[in-house]
Amino acid sequence: MTRKQGQIDRRRLIGFGAAGLGAGLAATPLAAPSIARAADSLVWKMATAWPKDAPGVGESAQRLADRIATLSDGRLKIQVFAAGDLVAPTQVFDAVSTGKAEMGHGSPYYWAAKDPAFHYFSGVPFGLTASEHIAWLDFGGGQTLWERAYEPFGVLPLYVGSTGPQAAGWFKREIRTAEDFKGLTIRITGLGGDVLKRLGASPVLLPQGDIAAALQTGAIDAAEWVGPWNDLALNLPRAAPFCYMPAFHELATAMELMIGKAAFAALPADLQAVVRTAAAAAALEVSADFTANNILALPTLIERGTVVKSFPNGVIDALAKTSAEVLAEVGEASPMAREVHPAFIAFRKKAVAYAAVAEGAALAMRARALAI
Repeated sequence: MTRKQGQIDRRRLIGFGAAGLGAGLAATPLAAPSIARAADSLVWKMATAWPKDAPGVGESAQRLADRIATLSDGRLKIQVFAAGDLVAPTQVFDAVSTGKAEMGHGSPYYWAAKDPAFHYFSGVPFGLTASEHIAWLDFGGGQTLWERAYEPFGVLPLYVGSTGPQAAGWFKREIRTAEDFKGLTIRITGLGGDVLKRLGASPVLLPQGDIAAALQTGAIDAAEWVGPWNDLALNLPRAAPFCYMPAFHELATAMELMIGKAAFAALPADLQAVVRTAAAAAALEVSADFTANNILALPTLIERGTVVKSFPNGVIDALAKTSAEVLAEVGEASPMAREVHPAFIAFRKKAVAYAAVAEGAALAMRARALAI
């Protein structure tokens, strides 16, 4: 497979390889002196879907903006706007598409009303892991499809990291069978909500700041947000005793940097490379940030009395069957979705086969060894 002309190899740009993440990020600032200095500087707006300084998401948007300024020697400065400061969270894609902001920071499924194909680039129920997702984008044809999906809107998408496996949610009562979803009011977004609705639940949308209160007061019976790190920050452990992990619907939700294509095309080649380099560095940094902080947060959840559980096999089977039905319908919902769906499914099938003898087998082997 040949790489799309002009696409930057993220491994060369950020030093990814045997030296690992630390060397890659450490090497990035060293590129700054090679960029020609200029008296004039551009100031771009970045609209985000996140509250200011929100762990893992809002903070990563600011770090990305700072890195672009550093690598460009101040020639390209990014002014970051938290959710609601420039536009509402749901309007970030439109802000970039119309030129109200040159950049946006969010996740593709937030704008899936534009085209259902967008779901695949965030992640879908029983989809790809973070490493598999970036492999699909960079070497499996996914990036080309993503750019084509956004092309009608004048937006260029770049991957900037993943949350990793999320939590399925916080529940006030245990989920023992699929029947337990019936009558359940749950805060959930995306295709996961469509799946649970077919199993009898009532999905509702609530902003981040309202989730804990709604769960505590009984306005809702369950809620999903992100995972241990972010959920602790919302005080969700105080609102419900049971935390189910992992999420069936968000194995590794991808985050994106959206760039207005016209604005990007007007940049000189070196500044275009700066933006791509900064995005590639962010992809590694964000994933490491979520992984490290979730590792550290999980013991705190347990110490506070949270019961961490996984769905029983019978529940997983029901979720899998219903998810397949939902995804098949999404795959027929637009011309672009009809193209993306089979490509995604084909890559996932190969990824599952490889994981069975690689990451999955390695984790099972390690767990067995350390349990002795």
